Amino acid sequence: MKYEVGDEIIVLHSNEEGRVIEIINDKMVMIEVRGVKFPAYMDQIDFPYFNRFTKKTTPPPAPKAKVFVDQVPKENKKQLEAKVNDGVWLSFIPKFTIDEFDDEMVDKLKVYLINRTDRGYFFTYIQEYSGTPSFELKNEVMPFQEFYLHDIPFDGLSDGAGFRFEFSLMKPEKHKAEFYEAHLKLRPKQVFQRIEAMKDKNEPTLPYQLFTEYPDKPWEPEGLELSALRASGFKVYEASKARQHLDTPRSVVDLHIEKLSNDWEKMSNYEILSLQLKEFERWYDLAVAHHQHSLVIIHGVGTGRLRDEIHDLLKVRKEVKNFINQYDARFGYGATEIFFKY
Repeated sequence: MKYEVGDEIIVLHSNEEGRVIEIINDKMVMIEVRGVKFPAYMDQIDFPYFNRFTKKTTPPPAPKAKVFVDQVPKENKKQLEAKVNDGVWLSFIPKFTIDEFDDEMVDKLKVYLINRTDRGYFFTYIQEYSGTPSFELKNEVMPFQEFYLHDIPFDGLSDGAGFRFEFSLMKPEKHKAEFYEAHLKLRPKQVFQRIEAMKDKNEPTLPYQLFTEYPDKPWEPEGLELSALRASGFKVYEASKARQHLDTPRSVVDLHIEKLSNDWEKMSNYEILSLQLKEFERWYDLAVAHHQHSLVIIHGVGTGRLRDEIHDLLKVRKEVKNFINQYDARFGYGATEIFFKY
């Protein structure tokens, strides 16, 4: 057995140190991190000594005059000076404070929508934490202008901060799509690394591109006669309204068998797994049809068979940007979050 009760460990995905308090089986142990106890797979933890002795120490920089990002005025920004047509961006300006040790700390992020195209857009904006809306706004942004949205606390990034947009053209064009959806989800570690790089390069903002070019309308065959299909009893819907006729999607799906069947105790392991995978496919297809940004599948810990089957399916799906199975306070290690691309 690699670990024993009392061993010091480090959680690989968060670099938090803790200790082993119980051996569950040959693949899992119970660990305690900062007073919180939860199960962990052995391949998701390691001994902390290598990390301690290889951690780089940064020598103190030579004293120099400090220039803070928040000294740059932004709220009253007018027409963008350089008309470079390179898409629509979501930009974050860190606002710094000084702690008791005279170190810079990011207190909040100011959020801007930047339009560097020659088209104006109506937009609907929703900022959310862990899939729950926190701030909503409908407005418009003119060509080559920027729009101040709001501020968010920097520590809110650890709550799964996400940003969703739906754009439409202020002046509709025949061959352009009726609307376009864009999504962004920030990871605290990545944002922290980008802020450090931004300070080194003396850059004022953290930009994330939402799209380069507003998309064209999907190709549709002309002159297709549908009246005969209607007369035969087929349901014919307009493509633009197809989502209205789909079932309502879910952002979190629980595949525990007791949630799916009342007679599960009479089922074989094969029948249980087949039913769980069928339910997974149903909600996965609905999530893709509704262009969801993400989907959480609760599969439990158990032997890991259902988790492995789902992960094997996700590896070959073209709509999947990435997926992650890591500790979540709501589900422990028994859930996988899927992120989509369209």
